[in-house]
Amino acid sequence: MARADRGVPIRSADELVMARRAAQLAAEVLAMIEPHVVPGVTTDALDRLCHNHIVNVQGARPANVGYLGYPKTVLTSVNHVVCHGIPSPQQMLKKGDIVNIDVAVEKDGWYGDTSRMFCVGTPSVLAQRLVRTTYEALCAGIREVKPGATLGDVGHAIATVAQRENFSVVREYCGHGIGTVYHDEPQVMHYGRRGQGLRLEAGMVFTIEPMLNAGQRETKELADGWTVVTKDRSLSAQWEHMVAVTDSGFEVLTAWPGGTGSYPAI
Repeated sequence: MARADRGVPIRSADELVMARRAAQLAAEVLAMIEPHVVPGVTTDALDRLCHNHIVNVQGARPANVGYLGYPKTVLTSVNHVVCHGIPSPQQMLKKGDIVNIDVAVEKDGWYGDTSRMFCVGTPSVLAQRLVRTTYEALCAGIREVKPGATLGDVGHAIATVAQRENFSVVREYCGHGIGTVYHDEPQVMHYGRRGQGLRLEAGMVFTIEPMLNAGQRETKELADGWTVVTKDRSLSAQWEHMVAVTDSGFEVLTAWPGGTGSYPAI
């Protein structure tokens, strides 16, 4: 494995096969859980379903369990929770909620990491607009990925979409390199200036995972040491894909098995 400037891994074709396999397992978990995200289900029940699927169906390891002391398989961030929500048997989803489910798996030493938003029943018009705009921002960032582009190009594209809708971009949390290490270089910010930051090379693999708030961008971490919420209690949404830089552009490694449905293709 070669490394570019700033210690960013450059993956060989054989390594990309392994990264793609782990990524597709993570995407499969989110496809599996979708029909279970309904009013009345607890986030803990969703977590157990994901855990069982990863271990017993995929023969993989839930990468989040025990990571820096995290107790669960997935992260479930509901409504004003920005990220890192801990599944709980006391938290029951209700009609109108929006929830991000974030999953990471490890298979044969390689990590896959992805998240997506789910709507429980029919959320408010604002919530639906936030969810779709955050997805659009993710797509805009991914489309900037190609050799010679910069991470500033990616962040600028994301922030431009957010600003158009008067949504704010969370700055404390970012995307990351991933492969044989869960969180590796580079750090992928979701704001930036064109032409600035790391210059991309074929073989780089990282996540892009913008978090947009309907209100102000400021966040706070709760006493559990994990759950991050919007300071103003406004709604928040996040989507995440694992992306590889190819010779001609990009490959979405965590592409949804059943296609993008009502969401535009990337």
